[in-house]
This record gives sequence, C-alpha cells and structure tokens, in this order.
Amino acid sequence: MLRWIVLLGSHLATLVAGVALGIYLLPILTAPEGPDEATLAATAEGALFTASFTRDLKGSDFLHWGEGEVSITPQEIVHAGRLSPGPDYKVYLVSEFVEDEEQFLRLKDQSPQIGDVKTFDGFIVAVPEGVDVTAYTTVLVWCESFDEFITAAQYR
Repeated sequence: MLRWIVLLGSHLATLVAGVALGIYLLPILTAPEGPDEATLAATAEGALFTASFTRDLKGSDFLHWGEGEVSITPQEIVHAGRLSPGPDYKVYLVSEFVEDEEQFLRLKDQSPQIGDVKTFDGFIVAVPEGVDVTAYTTVLVWCESFDEFITAAQYR
C-alpha cells in the first residue's frame, strides 16, 4: 500500500512540474522575433516621454522583471530591452506609479489596457484611439493570466 502511495505521489509531482514547466516555456517557444533595433529606434523618434524598466521594483522577482528603455509617443509604446518570458502579458497606462500587484489591482479598473506583448526582447504596442498618454504617468507590464506584476516605469 505504501508503495502505491509513493508511486502515485511521485507521478503527480512529475505531472505538476511538467505542466508548470510547459506554462513557463510555451510563451518562449512560440514567441515571434522581436523588432530589430533600427525599427525600435525609428518608432521611438518623436517620443513625448521616456522612462526605464528596472529589475529592482518591489513587485519584481527573478521570474517577473523588465529592463530597458520605454518610449511613449501619442500612437505607440516602444520598449527597447528585455522582459522575463511569460504568458499573456499586457501593457497598461496607470495614473500613478505602482510597483507591485496590490498597488496595481487598486487602480486597474481606471487604467486603460493598451495592448498585448508577444515578444520579450523589445516590443511596439499601438496606443488605442481615444487614449491620451499625457493623462497618465506610468507604463506597466502585467501578466493577465496569473495577476502578476512584471514591471513598470514612471514617465512623468
């Protein structure tokens, strides 16, 4: 009987580890190639604001982080840098600087979702018509599937 319990436990643990690893690796394996440096630079020209994603935020950790420059134009948000890979990343604009899940969840209902992040080595996300980037102060990357804070940068 003990042998069956041990076997069942080990098989369940292996299954859980495999599913978790698959959830983590699938976005990496299926991610399209990010925009090249020239495209990022050209798109960022004329930016109204620039800021930096850093790894040292309260809500960031070894699995959830971002680094690099982010440029905000009236039409696009451009990130030249890297993000930790993961599923279902979204870009939001927030009215005040936040650096963890709890702070963002308090403001999420008033924060427009700008678009999806599909690449982890730089991205360009179009700002939806009707969204005024000057009405906000912070650009934030959020994992929608797991309600995880990835990174944020205050641009004004």
